[in-house]
Amino acid sequence: MRKISIIGGAAACAALGLLAACSQPPAPGSGMRAPDHDIVAAIRAAGERDSSVVQVAPLRDPAIDGFLDAARAAERAGDVAGAIAKTDAALKLAPDAPDILQYRAELAVGAKDYATAENDARRSWQLGPKVGGLCAENWQTILEIEQLKGNAQAVQDARAGRDKCHVQGPIRM
Repeated sequence: MRKISIIGGAAACAALGLLAACSQPPAPGSGMRAPDHDIVAAIRAAGERDSSVVQVAPLRDPAIDGFLDAARAAERAGDVAGAIAKTDAALKLAPDAPDILQYRAELAVGAKDYATAENDARRSWQLGPKVGGLCAENWQTILEIEQLKGNAQAVQDARAGRDKCHVQGPIRM
């Protein structure tokens, strides 16, 4: 009788151990490398470094700019979730605004939501100009995320896409 209770107890412990292992949440960003630099800064620097002769800037409703100003203030205060909420409000008014989509991609990177960041950057590139700083930021976002995934070919493709964003001005004599 004692043998049965010991075996039964061991089986119960094993079952509880299996249940506990199954109930653990997956590690954040599983399958992805940890970033070794400030990804958002690298993305924004790519746009600032682009000195293309062509830059595209949208004209829009001042209400949208109000939401974006509030989002930037929230981001500076360290409230990434609040910044995303304000950016989402701006996107309700202008759902196809490539610059707003790119900004939300950058915020998603800050929140370590890399899937959303990549989707927003790709959609921004599809809707936006294929030249200039915004284009460079789109591709830098994709490049950074592909580096985290360890996908060398996609990194190379993104780097080539980013480099195509630059447009040289005419040579003046």
